Amino acid sequence: MEDTFVLYDLKVEITKGEKPFVCGHREGDYFLVQGEDLVFKEDTSFSMYAMAALLPLLPAKQRPLDANDWMLSDAEIACPDPNCGARFRITRTGKRTLRH
Repeated sequence: MEDTFVLYDLKVEITKGEKPFVCGHREGDYFLVQGEDLVFKEDTSFSMYAMAALLPLLPAKQRPLDANDWMLSDAEIACPDPNCGARFRITRTGKRTLRH
């Protein structure tokens, strides 16, 4: 019996919106999602509040989606602080085959 499945690897990058940053975000900082792992480059920090807003979306962004699914086309998430202009761009970077 086949026990493999495919997930997309993701890159979550901080980008600038229309307002200035008021949180500790730095434009260009990012982390990767590889399978179930979050991978951070050295000397990178990430707000736990922003992470809490992003985490529920990441497993859905990893999975193959119907072409009409809004989850496929919506790739920028606003910082959960309404006064902050940071955006988090989620990009698919490749596919990974995993085993059940």
